[in-house]
Amino acid sequence: MPWMKHKTYNERLKIMPPKTRVEKIKGFRARFGSGTIAIPASAEVEEIMRAVPKGKLITTKGIQEVVARRHKATIGCPILTGVGIWLVSHAAHEQGKAGKKRIAPYWRTIKNNGDIAIKSPGSRDEIKKMLQKEGHKVVIRGKRYRILNYQEALVGAADIK
Repeated sequence: MPWMKHKTYNERLKIMPPKTRVEKIKGFRARFGSGTIAIPASAEVEEIMRAVPKGKLITTKGIQEVVARRHKATIGCPILTGVGIWLVSHAAHEQGKAGKKRIAPYWRTIKNNGDIAIKSPGSRDEIKKMLQKEGHKVVIRGKRYRILNYQEALVGAADIK
């Protein structure tokens, strides 16, 4: 149907809430513990992803920790951090395909166990090549693409302002 036009990831990124908010942990979020939870805006997730230097990596948990530290919260929301990473990654991939040179380096954001996310934009083989250009060794084990010794290349939450 013509009225149900598919939005691009960049359009979706623009309509996301502009500010990170901090809330008291209650209700269904109580499974995360007590204290406060920082619910990140996609723009902040993108900013953190862009701050990871060439040759370094950050995990999804690392992004949560940066968000929590910035907003003096107990934790960063793992669900909406993941949604933000997914959205920023797909928008950056879209921008790269359109010829834009300076995109968020989504290939530097990995899962907590050192794997390339299955839901990453493009193919994992493309991401593998980008990581190898930056000096990382990627091995394929079954369906998993794992970065060897990824811990040595991780950027700490304190390294990103």
